[in-house]
Amino acid sequence: MHKAEQAVVVFVTASSEKEAYRIGQRLVKDKLAACVTLLPGIRSLFWWEGKIAEERETLMILKTRGALFPDLVRTIKALHSYQVPEILALPVKNGSPDYLAWIQSVTSKPKKKFRKSKKFKNS
Repeated sequence: MHKAEQAVVVFVTASSEKEAYRIGQRLVKDKLAACVTLLPGIRSLFWWEGKIAEERETLMILKTRGALFPDLVRTIKALHSYQVPEILALPVKNGSPDYLAWIQSVTSKPKKKFRKSKKFKNS
């Protein structure tokens, strides 16, 4: 599989199952993720504002293509209640060929980056 087409698994935590569901629905609808699995009731311990914090959260496990990661991050940040949401992508080294092909078939093609022409560059 070409590097740009590589599948990734993305971990995202949300403050509640409701928030995770809302974000997941949007990502699947916009074809930024092929599948979003919600695991409610996890318990997270982390450093925040100089002390150890503890929260009940919902873990989202997203399956998508690596090239969509920048758009995925922008969408999650726009919808998420956290200042610094956990958004971590791990490459898929291997997987069922049928499943990997399905990820490619149901997610959108990455958008080409817009490049400004130098003659229109703002001063």
